[in-house]
Amino acid sequence: MMKHFRLLKSINPPFFLLLSLLLILILKWIIPAAILIFPPWNLLGLLPLGLGVAFNLLADRKFHARQTTVKPEELSSCLITDGVFRYSRNPMYLGMVLVLLGFSILLNSWVSFLVLPGFSAFIHFRFICHEEENLKEQFSEDWLAYQQKVPRWL
Repeated sequence: MMKHFRLLKSINPPFFLLLSLLLILILKWIIPAAILIFPPWNLLGLLPLGLGVAFNLLADRKFHARQTTVKPEELSSCLITDGVFRYSRNPMYLGMVLVLLGFSILLNSWVSFLVLPGFSAFIHFRFICHEEENLKEQFSEDWLAYQQKVPRWL
């Protein structure tokens, strides 16, 4: 039992993003709900989808440039506060939510949107709370100043 828990604990957020995308597809297939946005307007979903991908790529680039970890279970070697981190303390998680939003708009089904709050809450409690506690311990005053200046999501 403990072995399975450790395995679940080592799974990173991109896995849960893929799982959520799959869940959105399954829900769309099982519950073919009423159309929300008539085509071609559903193509507006490409905007949040592209923005979400961009947020993730830009944040990942910052992590690599500063030679710190992107993995939630590892401690950061520095506090990144510039680039996309000026707008959100969690630009990668925000990017994932935007990808889910864009995908849901493209699929054009209200049922797809049900996954977004669940994913956001799961990410918040499973990763963000733990990561922010670690950052507070590591970077104390710098973290507190950053936390007061920049919102958690946007």
